[in-house]
Amino acid sequence: MDCPNESKNRSRCNCTYPGCDKHALCCDCLHYHLRLKQLPACCFPDEVEKTFDRGFQAFAKAWNL
Repeated sequence: MDCPNESKNRSRCNCTYPGCDKHALCCDCLHYHLRLKQLPACCFPDEVEKTFDRGFQAFAKAWNL
C-alpha cells in the first residue's frame, strides 16, 4: 500500500542511511526502529542522525535529558 503522505514526508525526512527502504514511510520506519528499541532519524538533530546511533541513550544525550 502506498502512503498518501509520502511526498510531504519526503520533504522533512532527515534520514541519511544509504538505501533506506523506509525513507518517507513514517509508519514503517517507526515500527522498524521501535522493534529494535530505537527511535527514527527524525527524532534526532541532523549532526547526531549522521552517526546512525538511534538508541534511547543517544536520544537523551542529544537533547540533554
